[in-house]
Amino acid sequence: MNEITRTETMFEDIKHIDEYGNEFWYARELMAILEYIKWQKFKEVIEKAKDTCKSSNYNVLDHFTGAGKMVDIGSKTTREIEDYKLSRYACYLIAQNGDSRKKTIALAQTYFAIQTRRQELSDKVYSELTEDEKRFYQRDLTKKGNYSLNQTAKNAGVKNFDKFHNAGYKGLYNGETANDIAKRKGLRYREDILDNMGSDELIANLFRISQTEQRLKKDKVDNEYVANATHYNIGKIVRKAIKEAGGTMPEDLPTPEKSLKELAKSKDETSDLTFNH
Repeated sequence: MNEITRTETMFEDIKHIDEYGNEFWYARELMAILEYIKWQKFKEVIEKAKDTCKSSNYNVLDHFTGAGKMVDIGSKTTREIEDYKLSRYACYLIAQNGDSRKKTIALAQTYFAIQTRRQELSDKVYSELTEDEKRFYQRDLTKKGNYSLNQTAKNAGVKNFDKFHNAGYKGLYNGETANDIAKRKGLRYREDILDNMGSDELIANLFRISQTEQRLKKDKVDNEYVANATHYNIGKIVRKAIKEAGGTMPEDLPTPEKSLKELAKSKDETSDLTFNH
């Protein structure tokens, strides 16, 4: 593994995703990665980063959110410690204001600068895509996500992958299995249900997939029954988040007129016609 890959893994491993799909980092976890020993010293860097954020005309609270939590200090006693939920931009500012003599700070500066810029560009480009282009983009992400989830599920003891994936669908779709979804959409036998979803429905499923993988790893799940239950519960949590946000339930979202397979075929045929001319 080269240094670039190691750096990316180091910071991505401590990344979290909230119930709305927003990424964030905990300051205490970032502090350890950046090799700061004392919170007070790291807090000084955070305060400098907040000042920089404010000077750049950004809302500080959008990037540095207080997240105090209770910790066990022994003898059945707990106390609250200060922490922050940090955006990618906040992490970048912290790296910029950190001790530049530390190698990890230099790595963080490069990583978060590149990733913050990449995120800005991808947000702009994505907003300009057509609905079908967004579907292709999100479908590619779900393919990669499912592949990664399958590897994690396998390590967690899953052998019956149909049952495992149906557990997630049942949680997200109020009891519907993959076959139920296919029938409701009027699909042919063995036709891919994900290829017949709009971008919003794909995003909901991608969130289910990514959160399930994170939970399996975090809880160190090592048996199939718990893995299936975890997938089902995550599906329900995503469904609840959609409802609380006032969104449309996934089963009520419209099915596109053409599957992505049909759209891809049409693209190929158009390309052939253009080439032959």
